[in-house]
Amino acid sequence: MKFLRSLVCAAGLMIAATDAFAADKLTVLLDWFVNPDHAPLVIAREGGYFAAHGLDVDLVAPADPSAPPRLVAAGQAEIALHYQPSLTLDVEAGLPLVRFGALIETPLNTLIVLKDGPVKQLSDLKGKKIGYSVSGFEDAMLGQFLKKANLSLSDVELVNVNFALSSSLLAGQVDAVIGGYRNFELNQMKIEGHEGRAFFPEENGVPAYDELTYVTNKALIGDKRLPAFLQAVEEATLFLTNHPDDAWAMFVKAYPDLNDDLNRRAWVDTLPRFAKTPGALQADRYTRFAQFMKDAGLIKSVPVTDTYAVELRSSE
Repeated sequence: MKFLRSLVCAAGLMIAATDAFAADKLTVLLDWFVNPDHAPLVIAREGGYFAAHGLDVDLVAPADPSAPPRLVAAGQAEIALHYQPSLTLDVEAGLPLVRFGALIETPLNTLIVLKDGPVKQLSDLKGKKIGYSVSGFEDAMLGQFLKKANLSLSDVELVNVNFALSSSLLAGQVDAVIGGYRNFELNQMKIEGHEGRAFFPEENGVPAYDELTYVTNKALIGDKRLPAFLQAVEEATLFLTNHPDDAWAMFVKAYPDLNDDLNRRAWVDTLPRFAKTPGALQADRYTRFAQFMKDAGLIKSVPVTDTYAVELRSSE
C-alpha cells in the first residue's frame, strides 16, 4: 500500500508538471493570405518565440477577409488582425472588440498614379478618373487628398475597379487609384515595367493610424496569454529587424510559394513599418483618427479610447 501510494503521488506530480509546461493554445485569424505583412507572427512561430513564452499559436488565413473580427466578437477565436479604420466602424456598430496591440504602426494605403502619367500633383486630379475597391474610409481618405488641392469629390469621376487597382491603372482605365499599398502595388507596377508615384495620406491631412492591429473579444482582455503573445511578437520583430536576411530565409522556408521578386521587395519595404513595441498605445493618436472619421461622417461620435484600445501589462 505504501508503494502504491508512492506511485500515485509520483503520477500526480508528473501530471501536474505536464500541465504546468503544456503550451497555451491561441488562434490568430489573419486579415488575408500569408504575406510579408505577417512576418513578425511567422518568425515568432518558426523561431520558437511563441513556444518560449508557453504558447502554441495557430495562424489561420481566412476564406473571407471580412470574417475574422466577427468571429472573434462571437468567441470563435482569440485574436484577429484588424485595420484601425475598420475597428473604429465596428466599435460604432457595437461589436465587443478591443485593440491590444499593433502589427503595422503606419498606414500602407496610398493614392497611386503613373510616374510618367498626367498627374504630377494632387491638383491635376481635376476631371480625372479614380479607381477604388472599397467605399467608406477610402472615400474619406480621397476626400482629404482632394481637399488639400482645393478640390472635392464632385471634381473627379469614381470608378469601382474591385481589387484590380494596379492593373486598371496600367490599362489606362483610370488615372489614379486609391487604396493601393505602398509595399505591394508600387512594387508590382515596377516589376511590370511601370514606375508609380504615391501620395501618402499621413502627409496630406489624414491622421496617422495603425494599418494592422491585434484585436480580441472584450471578455478576454484579462487573459494571461495576450501579454505573453505580445512579448513573443516583440522579440520576433526585433530579430527580423536586426537579421532581415535570416528572417527572410525562415519565412520562405515556412511558405516557399512566397519566394518571389514581389514578396522579396515587399519584405524590405515593410520592415520599417512593424511596431517595435507592439503592446504600446498612443491614445491621443486613436482619438485624432476617430475624430477624422467623425468629421468625414463615417461615425456618429468619437468613442472613448480606453473602451476599445488598451495597453496590457507585461506577462513577465
